[in-house]
Amino acid sequence: MMQILDAEKESRIWPLFRLGFRVFFLGGALFTCLAMLLWLLSLSGMAVLPGVRNPIWWHAHEMLFGFALAIVAGFVLTAMQNWTGIAGVRGWPLALVAGLWLLPRLLMPLRGELNPLVITLDLLWLPLVAAMLARPVLQVKQWRNLFFVPLLVLFTLLNALSYYAAFSGNWLLSERVFMTTVLALTGLIAVMGGRVIPFFTASATGTDKPVPLPWLEKLSLGSLWLGVPGWLLLPRTDGVNSALALLLLVAALANLVRLARWNNKLALNIPLLWVLHLGYLFIPLGLLALAAALLNWGIGVSLASHWLTTGVLGTVILGMVARVSLGHSGRPLKIGRSVVIAFALLILAALLRSLLPMLAPGMTLTAYHISALAWMSAFGLFSWVYWPILTRPRIDGRPG
Repeated sequence: MMQILDAEKESRIWPLFRLGFRVFFLGGALFTCLAMLLWLLSLSGMAVLPGVRNPIWWHAHEMLFGFALAIVAGFVLTAMQNWTGIAGVRGWPLALVAGLWLLPRLLMPLRGELNPLVITLDLLWLPLVAAMLARPVLQVKQWRNLFFVPLLVLFTLLNALSYYAAFSGNWLLSERVFMTTVLALTGLIAVMGGRVIPFFTASATGTDKPVPLPWLEKLSLGSLWLGVPGWLLLPRTDGVNSALALLLLVAALANLVRLARWNNKLALNIPLLWVLHLGYLFIPLGLLALAAALLNWGIGVSLASHWLTTGVLGTVILGMVARVSLGHSGRPLKIGRSVVIAFALLILAALLRSLLPMLAPGMTLTAYHISALAWMSAFGLFSWVYWPILTRPRIDGRPG
């Protein structure tokens, strides 16, 4: 009787709001296409952001706090149901938090990054997600996954600090905050990647999951997470930069060794696997690029950061949302040519944005434009293919 009652309640909820992955994956993908289009038009000299004082600040902020963290919210709100056994947030509470995420995205281009309403709304939605996560974790005392609650609080504080930097006009502080956020998101992907990439590979290939080496796990994750407060708080002197570069170098090598143990060769013929392995490869590449930037070895922080943003965040996010959306909608873990093309376009976007300005400085603006077009095309293809998957009920009739 309870199952019938639950099924009846579920049927009255629009499928888009039956679990977090639906609204945040689709919303995040559509938003990043729009935001990248506005950024591309802004680069071309068009006044498409009338309320924004600093378009560069807006672009960095919205790609991180608007797009990437929307995907994180969708993932953890969905995964928490599996981890704790307690039904995930759905219905009007999910619609509320999604609305609080969406409103600042829509208002900021018109009202600007210093508008009090925009700032207030944007600082509300992540703490609400954290509270939604904390309840089931505390209820079942699953302390391992409580990690996500203070992490979302950290992202909220970084978001608030980014607005303070915009208000004060301090671009150096803005750059520190955004780069710290990038490193924290990279650290989160490293944590989750270690949980799911070897597991997905073993499940899809019928092989044993590699046994984690405790010392390697501590070194790869610990050195990366130490870089987060280090980047935000340490002074920028030659000695400090050298020490921070060494820390990032250790993190890069440790994560490269970690990735090498995950049976990468077995993933070559399975797009839902190789996209995750390649995306994770951008972590050591990006950390090496950041270390080189700190040592003034011919690369700037902005250029180096795109190995992590376009490379890691973009590629791993697209691979994860493609797989998770299938699994949680009751569909086989198989994708068509359009999604494979989307994977290839995103990797192309990462390589062009990160390499071309360094190899051919005269083509920097061309790299920006082609990379942005490839990014929009990749997430546009995802949105087109996955719209019916994310807006319709599960095909197996189960809740979610």
